[in-house]
Amino acid sequence: MEGQLAPIFDQVLRRNPGEVEFHQAVREVFDSLAPVLAKNPEYVDAAILERICEPERQIIFRVPWVDDRGNVQINRGFRVEFNSALGPYKGGLRFHPSVYLGIIKFLGFEQIFKNSLTGMPIGGGKGGSDFDPRGKSDAEIMRFCQSFMTELYRHIGEYTDVPAGDIGVGGREIGYLFGQYKRITNRYESGVLTGKGLSWGGSLVRTEATGYGTVMFANEMLAAKNDSFDGKRVVVSGSGNVAIYAAQKAEQLGATVVALSDSSGYVYDEQGIDIGLIQQVKEVERGRVADYAERRGAKFVEKGNIWEIATDIALPCATQNELDLDSAKLLISSGVRVIAEGANMPTTPDAVTAFQEAGVLFAPGKAANAGGVATSALEMQQNASRDSWTFDYTEQRLHSIMKNIHNNCATTADKYGQPGNYVAGANIAGFTKVADAMIAQGVI
Repeated sequence: MEGQLAPIFDQVLRRNPGEVEFHQAVREVFDSLAPVLAKNPEYVDAAILERICEPERQIIFRVPWVDDRGNVQINRGFRVEFNSALGPYKGGLRFHPSVYLGIIKFLGFEQIFKNSLTGMPIGGGKGGSDFDPRGKSDAEIMRFCQSFMTELYRHIGEYTDVPAGDIGVGGREIGYLFGQYKRITNRYESGVLTGKGLSWGGSLVRTEATGYGTVMFANEMLAAKNDSFDGKRVVVSGSGNVAIYAAQKAEQLGATVVALSDSSGYVYDEQGIDIGLIQQVKEVERGRVADYAERRGAKFVEKGNIWEIATDIALPCATQNELDLDSAKLLISSGVRVIAEGANMPTTPDAVTAFQEAGVLFAPGKAANAGGVATSALEMQQNASRDSWTFDYTEQRLHSIMKNIHNNCATTADKYGQPGNYVAGANIAGFTKVADAMIAQGVI
């Protein structure tokens, strides 16, 4: 890390002890910014970096609820409203036992630049809880969501902060959260949450958007090299919403997706993943990839490393830091050509470096998985105009946004003398737009 950036990063470490994911996210952006500060000294004079690393607001609260046995349970809730220079805070809610303040801050920090890249008027934020929805009844999840929203409602609104879903928060949870918000406020403020049900203000394509967008971005990278997904072999980690729809879009573009995973291991299906069956197992039955393998007659590898499978294109769509240096070496040796992050920061820094040095096309999550939040912003547009768009029209809008993000990243990388470096292009393009807005709005 160069010059003026090092002491600012040291300050981030001192002020945010123990938040290793947040430190990693900040460093990943800072590593791209030395030429930006040299070219734009006004960013230094206005202390943009110091300000952008400090959330505008951090909310931590108790979430008490009663389980089906009548026992009182206590969880912790978070909402980090990181930066509103471009619009109301926008970012998902994650319900998972690994959640703590550092995870939420890493996600919120990433969200600032991701939302900037979409070109939509939305700022960056994130929230969640250490509540684990796995194994809970619908009634328990409803009671938790109602308790969570009883505090969160004070801090959100369609012009203030607009949460959505993330890991552990899907349509069911958004429904319970919205119902409690409506009950408390006595307002049908449909733009306060995105990811809603289609019959009450949701948008077509929102479910598919993050996975579809990841593949659209990867396809733009291939197109820039006169190539495409057609005939390619693809491995996708995860088997949740993002992974399933990334697999679906890859197959629509002519690829064969041969593997998916979950926390229990991975399934390898040489003939290609049956998208309908995996949707039934994961989305309807809430089962495991082992159940898919048993029904399909495919191979299941318990606790295996999915990246040991040879592939042309790898789409890490599970969770942060899942693809490490050893896995990167496996992929490089098998001839991987493209990596596109469907999850947030799923690739460790040393693995990213290895891919770039090997000439592998690498798309960072803040660019490649921006389709989800972009379509959330399209949902907000539809809510504001009391309108509802068709699937085809909404998907066209998503494709246009992902194409523009790709072009912006590529052009910015070229401008700063790093052609083909999508990490630098995404970081610089996302940062400069927010920085200029912060300068225009004064020291606040």
